[in-house]
Amino acid sequence: MTLSNGTSDGTIRWGILGTGFIAGLQTQDLKENGFTVQAVGSRSEESSRSFAEKFGIATAHGSYEELVADPMVDVVYIATPHPFHHANALLALNAGKHVLVEKSFTMNAREAQDIVDLAESKGLVALEAMWTRFLPHMIRVRDIIAAGTIGEVRKVVAGHNQSLPKDPAHRLNDPALGGGALLDLGIYPISFAFDILGTPASIKASASMTATGVDRQTAAIFEYANGAQAIVDCELDAASANRAMVIGTEGWIDIEHTWYNPVPFTVHAVDGSVVERYEQPVNGRGMQFQAAELERLVRAGSAAGTILPPSESVAIMAAMDEIRRQIGLSYESDAVPEGNDND
Repeated sequence: MTLSNGTSDGTIRWGILGTGFIAGLQTQDLKENGFTVQAVGSRSEESSRSFAEKFGIATAHGSYEELVADPMVDVVYIATPHPFHHANALLALNAGKHVLVEKSFTMNAREAQDIVDLAESKGLVALEAMWTRFLPHMIRVRDIIAAGTIGEVRKVVAGHNQSLPKDPAHRLNDPALGGGALLDLGIYPISFAFDILGTPASIKASASMTATGVDRQTAAIFEYANGAQAIVDCELDAASANRAMVIGTEGWIDIEHTWYNPVPFTVHAVDGSVVERYEQPVNGRGMQFQAAELERLVRAGSAAGTILPPSESVAIMAAMDEIRRQIGLSYESDAVPEGNDND
């Protein structure tokens, strides 16, 4: 599979919607790799101006509406917390802008489908910002599997466990803000399982909850029609090595700490001998590769690529909906609004 080198010719102009931590990481990688960051928008004009000054951005807008209406902006990166992705993405799409939407893509599959349908109806690109999918080491992992190097894939094992703020009022612990381990952390191993094995035939999930009513830790087994399994877990109050493995009949791939970052991996034969050691450092954090993919899709006039098509983002949200159903975790956004209409 051919991989973009993660750079841009600068002709497509980006707008950054939101000024938080993740917005800064993405913007830094864009700026360092030749992308044109034209504008930023925030609900606070002061925050927008501060962000623009920090990253050398020409235009600072004091509202999201002003940002998406900016004729100098072609693509909007949605960097707000996930409870707001749906509304923010629809706002940008209705303004005629392509969108790169932070993960988790939305709160649920219904919201995800709304975005995908609207983008398709307007001939625009809506790409989930699951940056790991586009990193060089993940491209190589897929190539190794496709070549049959580790035989038939039988199992994927991946986790994302971190020790994060314990404050009950923190976003991660607040159900009103989509708190919990699953949507913030679990999205990584779940998306990885989909990447390697596709949509599961069935899911078995279990969780422990916080005092605020969100999942503190969640684990799930994905079962597939061919007998393969994926074992995924996430936790927000205890850290781990965060490694991942793909296990096949002829060997396995061991992706090092922290597996969803641009890190080395080792391919082992079934006897444990080393078949391949892969290590390719990238510039910055590596978030430029997902941006390069979006620009490629825009130039090609294509709504969907093969690495993470919109339909798969919807399917991933549906899997997380099922996990939440099993563990008893619901959010206000799960209620279908009356007269739901994208137009």
